[in-house]
Amino acid sequence: MLKRIQALFHTETEETQEKTFDDVKVAAAALLVCAATMDEVYGKTEQATIRRVLKSFFELSDEETEELMTLAESEEQRAVGLHRWAQTLKDAYEVEERTQLIEQLWEVVYADGELHDYEASLLRRIVGLIYVPDREAGLARKRVLARLGLDA
Repeated sequence: MLKRIQALFHTETEETQEKTFDDVKVAAAALLVCAATMDEVYGKTEQATIRRVLKSFFELSDEETEELMTLAESEEQRAVGLHRWAQTLKDAYEVEERTQLIEQLWEVVYADGELHDYEASLLRRIVGLIYVPDREAGLARKRVLARLGLDA
């Protein structure tokens, strides 16, 4: 009986030590993966865009970027909804950082050169859930379109 109890505590300690990324990074990365998979095509271009965004935004090494990407993919597959991630991000970021995240999400959904209806719907939901003003979200989208040379 005592060994079972010790094993429970030992397992919790190992899990805590293995936790490399905070909830904010995982939430942001999972939303990026969710946006990329919304049109049921998760291609190399979208994956490369997510890697670039994560590496730049969180100032990660290549190895850390890959670890976070793998964790985000796993989280996204197990997720029931967006609310937990959205709440984490809303609580952790100021409106400017949340707007920057929306811009990064637009980059991911436009990585393949087109916007699918499901992707647009997802972005509208996320904008509302993390309380980014519509005007700021629209400007973020326009910046991405201009940067990528795409038409609205």
